[in-house]
Amino acid sequence: MLLRSSHVVLLIVLLAVLGVDAQHPDDAGWPQFRGPNATGIASGTAAPPTEFGPSKNLLWKTPLSSGHSSPVIWGDRIFLTGVNTERKKLEVMALNRTTGAVLWRQDVPVDQLEPVHEISSPATATPVVDGERVYVYFASFGLIAYDLDGNQKWSVPLPHVEVPFGSGTSPVRAGELIILNRHAPTDPFLMAIDRRSGKVVWRVAHQFPAGMAAPPASYSTPVIAGQQIVVHGPRTIDAYDLATGERRWWVAISSTGTSTPAVSGETVYVATWFPFGETDQTPALPDFATLVQQYDSDRSGTLSQTELPADLMIFTRPDTPDVPGASMPVRQAFARLDANSDGTIDAQEWTRTQGFLKTLKTEHGLLAVKTGGQGDVTASNVLWKEKSSIPEVPSPLVYQNRVYLVRNGGIVSCLDATTGKLVYRARLGAGGPYYSSPIEAGNRLIVASGDGTVVVFTAGDTLDVLARNDLGEPIFATPAVSNGVLYVRTASALSAFAQR
Repeated sequence: MLLRSSHVVLLIVLLAVLGVDAQHPDDAGWPQFRGPNATGIASGTAAPPTEFGPSKNLLWKTPLSSGHSSPVIWGDRIFLTGVNTERKKLEVMALNRTTGAVLWRQDVPVDQLEPVHEISSPATATPVVDGERVYVYFASFGLIAYDLDGNQKWSVPLPHVEVPFGSGTSPVRAGELIILNRHAPTDPFLMAIDRRSGKVVWRVAHQFPAGMAAPPASYSTPVIAGQQIVVHGPRTIDAYDLATGERRWWVAISSTGTSTPAVSGETVYVATWFPFGETDQTPALPDFATLVQQYDSDRSGTLSQTELPADLMIFTRPDTPDVPGASMPVRQAFARLDANSDGTIDAQEWTRTQGFLKTLKTEHGLLAVKTGGQGDVTASNVLWKEKSSIPEVPSPLVYQNRVYLVRNGGIVSCLDATTGKLVYRARLGAGGPYYSSPIEAGNRLIVASGDGTVVVFTAGDTLDVLARNDLGEPIFATPAVSNGVLYVRTASALSAFAQR
């Protein structure tokens, strides 16, 4: 007996709400970005090796096209995306989990690749996989689904989008739905797709304050909290009804909306980061008299662009000296500061600049938010807030009533998940930028620096670094782990490590 289309939609929604899954959870392995519901926590007790590298505990290493997506695992297969820069093609790949051999590779046709910052990639979104299909998102194309043998089952083409640092977000699965957060400056929305047919079940526009000329982008992957979808956006943390897409509650924030939230019980932890959110990101600017005295080489009483020192910053990302665009020098913003366009900055223009920058200083932080409620719950549902050493990209990890954060420079913070009390803050001994989020396996935490060092340290109330493993090239992707095997994607390859 055939079901009417309305009945089909109702059945899909019911299955999603009930969390019905045709596959056993234990079969999932590592099915999406940061594993089950983006927790970063491995199932089982098997631990990957503490020490590993090109010549130690290496099972296999497979060269790949470039990309920042993380590996996802189901059964005997690993799935990733990439971009072949020579052919200018997007790719979806499946590898044999045991040997690392490439089982299949499919091109995704696009008219134009998504333009991104040089530290990003058009292949940033991590796939999501279940026992039947792998679902992939590219901002240059949209959503596409394959069976596990690489045969395309459906696609949902979406308009080409341009986000300054790349789209960032990854699709997630909730029962019979695939959820996508497309938080672009133009037509930002959250949507739910029937995983079997590719049909849109619902789609809702992201809301922004009235009068905002251009909605800011965000980059986070949504998470599922009960029967709601939680999204970390640039102005709010929002919760949407899983069945209908209705916006249920929100918390007001200032953020770039980069990191993915972590859900533990009835609490969601969100690292809201803003360029002007901490004092070490906004160096104090000298007064105009001091500037003129030190740098006015032609004694004109004003300052030209070349006279301004290169290290005079509007804001900076500490511990990222080699990352393009990590800091904004005053020189870079000179045209906007030179109000009368005479080629110099005078005392009045500098005073106006200092005043404007003070208005941009906005407190950011890690928020612990109680889920539930209706409407604006900023005043009622924020349980606590940690304001220092907040990471921009890496997501929080919640494990054994502790919240772990890793910031640029390898600064790790451990906080009590219930109270927000700082347990410890220390350096891991591996500096530079951090794009990868921490994961847990076998009571050990694993985090990769952008410079290519993977640090393993114990979970607990003191920092105990067990090993620093240099893999020799940059790491942007978050590692995956399953059955005691650690999978790390570097700039040119995917490597599998296990105790040998």
